[in-house]
Amino acid sequence: MTPRYFDIHSHVNFKDYDADLPEVLKRMEDEGVATITVGVNRKTSEEAVRFAEEHGGFYATLGLHPTDTRTETFAASAYKELAKSTKMVAIGECGIDYFRIEGDLVVEKKRQWREFEKQFEFAVSLGKPLMIHCRPSKGLQDSYLDMLSYLEPREKENPKVCGNMHFFVGDLAVAKRFWAIGFTTSFTGVLTFAHDYDEVVRAAPLDMLLTETDSPFAAPAPFRGRRNEPAYVKYVVAAIARIRGEDEESVREAVLKNTERVFGLK
Repeated sequence: MTPRYFDIHSHVNFKDYDADLPEVLKRMEDEGVATITVGVNRKTSEEAVRFAEEHGGFYATLGLHPTDTRTETFAASAYKELAKSTKMVAIGECGIDYFRIEGDLVVEKKRQWREFEKQFEFAVSLGKPLMIHCRPSKGLQDSYLDMLSYLEPREKENPKVCGNMHFFVGDLAVAKRFWAIGFTTSFTGVLTFAHDYDEVVRAAPLDMLLTETDSPFAAPAPFRGRRNEPAYVKYVVAAIARIRGEDEESVREAVLKNTERVFGLK
């Protein structure tokens, strides 16, 4: 399948799709949607890679989410074999999450950063982009500013360091700093019912935007409150075009090319 749309971040291997997976895949095929299925721990990373290898139009990431589990640690040796898959295109979903911090603030931040740094080094060693989860404290930009403080000097040392800021919720000043070091920002169906990120979407260089669903979460307006799925990524493309006042077909083609560039897809 030659995709018309690309959902760069989904979790189709989650149990939410067990009951009707064939129908979900058929809707993706009908809409021409390809997707990257994202691992959040060792088990789901294995599932994501296996799923991608078994299904056309699917790719995978492997990594450890900052708050999925507080007992598992990232060991590169445990992921090396998975990383050999031709369908594995990025390391993550990894990063930091200050929104969901539990327990001792200092201890938890240190744990999250320790796990992220290991995955950053793993991505650099493989020459793969990062799929970064970075959620700030409510009403703040703190996690983004900390992430920029980490990434900016490393990008200067190694310009090949790159990746995507998944489900971006930062402001324009923060977004510009990520774009400046080659990190794209991706947006979800939230654009269809909220205007919090319109300024960022409108001001972004078109080649720094990606589209995602984060399925099964964050369904777009026509399906809000229900399970999301990759086929709905077309509503994100339409929302970006509307916000920017641009032709939807041009936006669709641009974000598809962006995806191919960032994740090294042929």
